[in-house]
Amino acid sequence: MKKLLLTAITSLVLFSQSLFAVNVNTADAGAIAEELNGIGAKKAQAIVEYREANGDFKTIESLTEVKGIGLKTVEKNRDLIQLTAK
Repeated sequence: MKKLLLTAITSLVLFSQSLFAVNVNTADAGAIAEELNGIGAKKAQAIVEYREANGDFKTIESLTEVKGIGLKTVEKNRDLIQLTAK
């Protein structure tokens, strides 16, 4: 019974994370700011502008190329960031 409950909880957590993930290659600044921790309107707009100037992000770590986005911010949001449609 404990194993079944643990499996159900794990599945729910994984499902809920995918519901609130944001595709940084397609989302507007408002959606990025709303869904990612530590990303406000200014940084979200910088992500969109970088994407428009340089093309889609190929890796999650490439978000650190955006001024004001560090590796700590990327790691904190890793499970919330999508690069392609699911």
